[in-house]
Amino acid sequence: MSATNAFEDKVLSLYFTNADAANIGDATGLRGSTTAGSVFISLHTADPGETGDQTTSETAYTSYARVAVARSLAGWTVATGNCDNDAAIVFPTCGATGSTITHFGVGSATSGVGSRDLNGTSSLTVSTGITPQFAIGALDVSLD
Repeated sequence: MSATNAFEDKVLSLYFTNADAANIGDATGLRGSTTAGSVFISLHTADPGETGDQTTSETAYTSYARVAVARSLAGWTVATGNCDNDAAIVFPTCGATGSTITHFGVGSATSGVGSRDLNGTSSLTVSTGITPQFAIGALDVSLD
């Protein structure tokens, strides 16, 4: 079974932009949160898999920290079953130790163990003085 792009858009919009998802379950649908909050983007050195949390294979380059992105239309665009970032997502500049990034995660916690809800592949080599980032539109999430 496959979800339609329209349904994927509703779910992605609810998660990333806090928009109500009408007509899911009943006419009132699923409602966005009273306080939208943020999602937290993490970087990983290997595939965290289906059961991993936000710390599974998470990079530990010097000065690394997850980046918060607001759950809003200013942070994300959802269209045709795909979601991408509306502003650059910039991580702290690497200090003395580097890392090779193969995956990213989208989760619930600013640090420590948290729910990693979505993930994808990414190819970044981080070394001293490098500031890893996802340019506008470069972090793509789909539910296919």
